[in-house]
Amino acid sequence: MLVTNRFVVEVDVVDDFVARAHAALAALAARPGYLRGELLRALDDPAHWCLVTEWESVGAYRRALGGFDVKIAAVPLLAESLDEPSAYETLASAAPDGGVVVATSDRAARPHR
Repeated sequence: MLVTNRFVVEVDVVDDFVARAHAALAALAARPGYLRGELLRALDDPAHWCLVTEWESVGAYRRALGGFDVKIAAVPLLAESLDEPSAYETLASAAPDGGVVVATSDRAARPHR
């Protein structure tokens, strides 16, 4: 599962934002089920940032958000992200020079209307 939190950061608070993002990333990285994470900045517009984390499952991510260190270091920062969907399940993947591997969705099927 991939989580992307996007931010628009004013130039005068970039240093503070980066320090808080590093602390958030460290707190998340210490939680069970964390696979990897990155702090990214847009090349075309340096005011746009993204904190991306990958998790074993949606449950691992949700449990991580309940951890004390995460509540202190990450949740306040994540609350400042753009108000848009941020958690994505993997439905297909491909390694370099590899074929596409399709995964089944964990979401319940939509009821037919």
